[in-house]
Amino acid sequence: QVQLVESGGGLVQPGGSLRLSCAASGSIFSISAMGWYRQAPGKQRELVAAIFGIGSTNYADSVKGRFTLSRDNAKNTVFLQMNSLKPEDTAVYYCNLQLPSKMYWGQGTQVTVSS
Repeated sequence: QVQLVESGGGLVQPGGSLRLSCAASGSIFSISAMGWYRQAPGKQRELVAAIFGIGSTNYADSVKGRFTLSRDNAKNTVFLQMNSLKPEDTAVYYCNLQLPSKMYWGQGTQVTVSS
């Protein structure tokens, strides 16, 4: 059984920063990728950022230069540092864990960017 525990969402003003974290626990022997997706009201879920087993990262064009994804391999935890936040970043952010045989999702954390 694998569990994902997310934290760090909230309300922030435009231009502000937030840091999301996602800790994975359970029967994890090899991680193919881990990262964050988001879903805004009325829109499809989209990739925000992901880090792969070899350490490479992939970012959505809309967040490049503003968001940084990092990980703590020993703790199976990823961190999403979000800077220069914009109202269009408002969404529910979901942690995603890809193992060789299965994919897992977190429960989601709300990020609201508003003045």
